[in-house]
Amino acid sequence: MSWKELHFKDFVTLQRGFDLPKSRMTDGIIPVFGSNCVIGFHDEAKVEAPGVVTGRSGTLGLVQYSEQPFWPHNTTLWVKDFKGNSPRFVYYKLQTLHLERFNGGASVPTLNRNVLDTLTVKIPERTAQDRIASTLSAYDNLIENNRRRIHLLEQAARLLYKEWFAHLRFPGHEHTLITDGVPEGWERKTYSDLFKFLGGFAFKSTNYQSKGKFGIVTIKNVHDARFVPECLSRLDDIPKKMKAHCALQTGDILLSLTGNVGRACIVFGKNCLLNQRVAKVVSNLGIPKSFTYWTFSNETTQKELANLAYGVAQLNLSLGRVDELPQHHPCRDEM
Repeated sequence: MSWKELHFKDFVTLQRGFDLPKSRMTDGIIPVFGSNCVIGFHDEAKVEAPGVVTGRSGTLGLVQYSEQPFWPHNTTLWVKDFKGNSPRFVYYKLQTLHLERFNGGASVPTLNRNVLDTLTVKIPERTAQDRIASTLSAYDNLIENNRRRIHLLEQAARLLYKEWFAHLRFPGHEHTLITDGVPEGWERKTYSDLFKFLGGFAFKSTNYQSKGKFGIVTIKNVHDARFVPECLSRLDDIPKKMKAHCALQTGDILLSLTGNVGRACIVFGKNCLLNQRVAKVVSNLGIPKSFTYWTFSNETTQKELANLAYGVAQLNLSLGRVDELPQHHPCRDEM
């Protein structure tokens, strides 16, 4: 397989997306792509499929693909001309270029297209591009199918937790005496009795790199029941003052403390470091990790945490206030 080297401007042409305020967005089936996700749906398309979109302002480096006509928002850049290259291959190739490196903004990250056009890229001929894209797409489809299965299993587990520990319809509840909302054999405790919340480290953004060994996990990595392992900010060396618990391991449970507060997820991967405004939740009293995770990922707990949050421009969650939340605690055999 032979590969040729060329400038980015000869590989594809990127164009800025189109303005579309929320007030002008009309209900429809056309996806509107923002810098990092679909931000809504409209009744008009600006670009025919297939399409490739990446962030222009705000979130940089994330690449999206559309198999249907779409509207690229003005916070994005979309591929106007594939120049004979496979659209799917272009989608995968752009992901390898770490476009966040070409930030030309001061306060708001902005992709600098002038620098990008001079970048040198290597690509194979079209038939090889199609084969590569087909193979990677097959893996993507498999991953997506597994994600759907995991989502269904998580929904079932979430409903089971709610049934047992919120509605108290656990096995044998018909024959269990409940006094003041506490089943016989259970105890009324606080979150501080059951869990330990370990805050992240205040890394200095001036030390961040685009290709360091260690990824910095922020609130952007903590989605509701989903951990995003890709870290835009990285470091080559661990700060000496960083506490050991900030070096994350697969299976660690995280809780977001800013923005969309109360989101919980399970870490997977390696070389991840915990940033401030995200907490690691550790079980006390020999409580299984699974019980801890479902405690914080169920909607009842999330509503309680949201009610505790404070702030006008951005919500914040105080760990001191979380510690005081009450929780019914069954004997270990029932968890």
